[in-house]
Amino acid sequence: MAHVIMLSPDESGALPALELLSHSVQRIPSNPASLVNAPSADLIFVDGRRDLAQAKALCAILHTTGVDSPVVAIVTEGGLTAISAEWSIDDVVLDSAGPAEVDARIRVALGRSAEPRHPSTISTSGLVIDEASYSAKVQGRPIDLTFKEFELLRFLAAHPSRVFTREQLLSEVWGYDYYGGSRTVDVHVRRLRAKLGDMEQLIGTVRNVGYRFNAAEGEVSDAARA
Repeated sequence: MAHVIMLSPDESGALPALELLSHSVQRIPSNPASLVNAPSADLIFVDGRRDLAQAKALCAILHTTGVDSPVVAIVTEGGLTAISAEWSIDDVVLDSAGPAEVDARIRVALGRSAEPRHPSTISTSGLVIDEASYSAKVQGRPIDLTFKEFELLRFLAAHPSRVFTREQLLSEVWGYDYYGGSRTVDVHVRRLRAKLGDMEQLIGTVRNVGYRFNAAEGEVSDAARA
């Protein structure tokens, strides 16, 4: 039996099937203030049925504050289109899911969290990216990156030599709920290259396709990847 926290804006059952299981459930209002004194839990559900933006913000807060418990978002079927890597969650479940599915997702999430955690560092070609502190250095020199610049650099460096189209990068870094154009990617790549200075060649352009991270074969050490 797991001790579960449910972050929800109301007292109604965000996940009715959970009530039919034997897990211990503690409900907490879904606002940042409630997280300050929130007790520890084996798993955290975040109710995103009615307010996806608020749920996404709560998930980001949980991620940046270093919560060790797996975080699972609860959404409606229509809300699935808004889920992306930006949510920083371990799983997502529909509010209509049955008891067997909910229990299985809890078991899987707890099993993953029990696995040994690896250092969240990417080191390659003179570039060191520390995912835990959202910082990066090139040739030992700290580089000042915005959040999106960091996420773009981290994503490319984690997939060395693989070519991504602008649309793929928008999806992975900005998320499906981003409505801007692909020019956003070009602008961020240009800024990244300027900040990388003499190492700007790390981000390569593949004409008429997109971008890739130029690293020597076997050079990437990314312990954050499973």
